[in-house]
Amino acid sequence: MTIDVIITIAGLVIGFVVSFLLTNRVLKNKEIEAENRANTIVTDAEKLKSDAEKIVSDAEKLKKERLAAMNHEISKKKAEYDSELQSKKAKVQNIEKQIKQKEEQIVQKENAVNQKLEKIAKTEKQIEEKKEQISAMMKGQSQKLEKIASMTREEAKKLLLENVKHEIKIDAIKLLNRALEEVKNRATQEAQSIVLSAIQRSATDICVENTVTVVNLESDEMKGRIIGREGRNIRTFESATGIDLIVDDTPEAVVVSGYDPFRREVAKRALLKLTNDGRIHPARIEEVVAKAQKELDDEIAKVGAEATLQLGIHNMNTELERAVGRMKYRSSFGQNLLSHSIEVSYIAGIIASEIGLEPNIAKRAALLHDIGKCVDREIEGPHAKLGADIAKKYKENQIIINAIEAHHDDVEHESPYATIVQIADGISGARPGARKESIENYMKRLEKLEEISTSFEGVSKCFVIQAGREIRVIVEPEKVDDIQSAFISNEIAKKIETEMEYPGQIKVTVIREKRNVAIAK
Repeated sequence: MTIDVIITIAGLVIGFVVSFLLTNRVLKNKEIEAENRANTIVTDAEKLKSDAEKIVSDAEKLKKERLAAMNHEISKKKAEYDSELQSKKAKVQNIEKQIKQKEEQIVQKENAVNQKLEKIAKTEKQIEEKKEQISAMMKGQSQKLEKIASMTREEAKKLLLENVKHEIKIDAIKLLNRALEEVKNRATQEAQSIVLSAIQRSATDICVENTVTVVNLESDEMKGRIIGREGRNIRTFESATGIDLIVDDTPEAVVVSGYDPFRREVAKRALLKLTNDGRIHPARIEEVVAKAQKELDDEIAKVGAEATLQLGIHNMNTELERAVGRMKYRSSFGQNLLSHSIEVSYIAGIIASEIGLEPNIAKRAALLHDIGKCVDREIEGPHAKLGADIAKKYKENQIIINAIEAHHDDVEHESPYATIVQIADGISGARPGARKESIENYMKRLEKLEEISTSFEGVSKCFVIQAGREIRVIVEPEKVDDIQSAFISNEIAKKIETEMEYPGQIKVTVIREKRNVAIAK
C-alpha cells in the first residue's frame, strides 16, 4: 500500500517534472520564435524607416529643385515683363510725342487758316465793292449799248443767251469726246486682252451648213429595192422619217434631203441598216426607223451628259442634258448649235474668271442660253423666252433663267452673268466663219444702216463697207463743222444700237471734206 502510494506519488512527480520540462521547452521555443519574429519586425521597421528617410530626402531635394526652377521661371517672366513694359512705355512716349507734334501742326494750320479766312473776308468785301462798281458800270454801258445798237435789253439778252448756248454745246461735245477717248484708252487694252484670250482659248472650226446627207450603197441594184414595187418602199420611208429620199443617176449613192438634222440623221441610220440587212419592205422600214430613232435618242442623252462633263457642269436635270444633246442636230445660221453653245460656255467662263465672278455659273447659263431653239419648231415664241421657261421648269437658278431670257435683251439683265452670256454669244457668232446669213437678210441690214445714216441733217452720202462692219458717212462741210461731225457719228452709232440687231460691232466714220477747185485757162 505504502509502496503503491510512493510509486504513485513518484509517478506524479515524474509526470509533473516531465510536463514542466516539456512545457518549459515549448515556451522556450515560442519565446525564441517570438524573439525571431520581433527581430524580423524590428529589421523591417528599420528598413521602412530607412526607405522613409530616403523618400523624405528625395522629396526635399525635388522640392528644392522645383522651387529653384520656379524662381528661375519667375525671374525670367519678370525680366520679359519688365522688357515689354519698357518697350510699351517707349512706344507710348513716342506716340505722345507724335500727338504733341500733330497738335502743334494743327494749331499752326488753324492759325494759317484763320489768317486765310481773314484775307478771304477782306477779298470778299473788295469783290462786293467791285461788283457794285461793275453793276453800275454795266447799267450805264447797257443804256449806251441800247442807244448805239438800237436793241432793247431783252433782245440783247436773247442774242447773248443763244451765243452762250452754242458755245456750251460745243464745249459739251468737246468734253464728251475727250471723256470717251479717255475711257476707250483705259478700257480698250483690258477688254481686248480678255476677249482675245477667250476667243483664242475656245475657237472652233468655221461652220458648214448642210441640208443633205449622202448615203453610199454597195451597188446600184440596191436603188431599185429602196424604191420598191410602184415606189411603195420609198413612200413608206419618207412618210416614217419626214425626209426626202433622192434616188438619181449618182452611182452607188442616194441623197437624204431635209432641213431637220435630227430627222436626216435618223433617216441615214435607218437606210444604212436596211441596205446592210437587205430586207426592205414597208413593215421592216417602219421597224428600223423606230429603232434608229430610239438609238439616236439614247445617243442624244449621252452627248448631253458628255457636254456637261466636258465643261465641268454638275447636277443638271437629265431632261436638260437631253435637250443639250439634241442641240447637236440643230443649226443656227449654219452654225452647229451644240458647238456654238459649248464655245459660248467656254468664252463666258473665261470672261467671268477674268473679272472675278464664278465661272461655273457663267458656263452653265451659256450652255443653256439657246436651249429654246430645240423646241421653237414645236412651240411658238422667241427662243430666249422658251429656253427660260424650260430652265424654270427644271428648277434652274434664277440667275441662269434671267441670263437665258435676257441674252437678246428681251428682258432686263438682273446680274452680270446675263451680260457675260450676251457678250460671249456675240463673240461666238461674230467671229469670221462662224455663221452664214441669207442674202435677203444681209441686204435688209445694209439698207437699214444706210437709212439710219442718211436720216441726219447735213449728211450728203453714205457708204456701207466691209460687209456691214463699217459705215462711212460724208457730210456737207458748209452745213456741218468739225464739232458737229463728231456729234453726228455718236448719234448714228446710238441709233444703230437701239434700232438694229447685228453680230459684232459696226464702226461709224464721218468724213467732212472741203475742196477748193480752180481752173487755169
